[in-house]
Amino acid sequence: MKKPIGLLLLFILLLSACGQPSPENELQKVGMLVPDSISDQVWGTKGYKGLLRIQSQYEVDVFYQEEIVSEEAIKRAVKDFDEEGINLIFGHGSEYAQVFNRIAEDYPDIHFVCFNSDVHGNNVTSLNFKANAMGFFGGMVAAKMTETNNIGVIAAFEWQPEVDGFFEGTLYENPDANIYIEYTHDWNDPEIAGSMLEGMLAKGVDVVYPAGDGFNIPIINTLKDRGLYAIGFVSDQSDLGEYTVLTSTVQHVPELYELVAKRFLAGELESGNLYFDFEDEVISLGKFSPLVSKEYQQEIAEHIHRYKESGLLPNQ
Repeated sequence: MKKPIGLLLLFILLLSACGQPSPENELQKVGMLVPDSISDQVWGTKGYKGLLRIQSQYEVDVFYQEEIVSEEAIKRAVKDFDEEGINLIFGHGSEYAQVFNRIAEDYPDIHFVCFNSDVHGNNVTSLNFKANAMGFFGGMVAAKMTETNNIGVIAAFEWQPEVDGFFEGTLYENPDANIYIEYTHDWNDPEIAGSMLEGMLAKGVDVVYPAGDGFNIPIINTLKDRGLYAIGFVSDQSDLGEYTVLTSTVQHVPELYELVAKRFLAGELESGNLYFDFEDEVISLGKFSPLVSKEYQQEIAEHIHRYKESGLLPNQ
């Protein structure tokens, strides 16, 4: 449920730190801002789970605020966090980068972290998933399993690297495949995405990659109702239907949160743009559908192993 506009909500998780930090432990308290909700079951929920991992692992107090999108709201939330003594803030999305860039100098004792952005400053870090490869392997699976040679991608934005990767992987596996790509220009518009899906299905598309965490669940549910197939996005979405979701391109956000906290504590969290991929164990493919043969699953696993060792995709 949406909260009233302008209402600033600060949630304090009840589990407190067991003891005071030692002098060398600079992780005091951790905060997170999310553009929507921690209960969306996709992106926001992943951030919340990451926050809980930090709380459990490092015994620190953690805080979050939901529906923080506008510049005014971000600045107000950061001010609240600063007054609370928080010194590591996650902006759970790319929408926080520009504001963090502008205000970071005003808060030298806080390290700001956001996602998939271009940042600058001594205390601002962007965590970027190198998503081209996960898209490539997802595209290979889609191309292997299509029965019509018509495959669709419904993504949010043109800059998403997983879309290019998916396109390349599809054609590597099946040069005869037709690939239809549409962009909603919004992470959270299932109505537009649903309209795009209907247009694709009219063209005979039978496998769809819904690369947007605000609309992928309703898209997958529609495909399930029609007896068609999907490649899941961001989370392992096999639970939506093991005979619908062929596999998923998974970004392990909670693990990345914990890794960032570990680096922060060790004084090793670099500023600027950091990149993470399969070899960092924060990207993987999800559970395979029983429809995907064990032999092909093994083939994909071997390709991924080679990529982790060499950085080379199968078409390279």
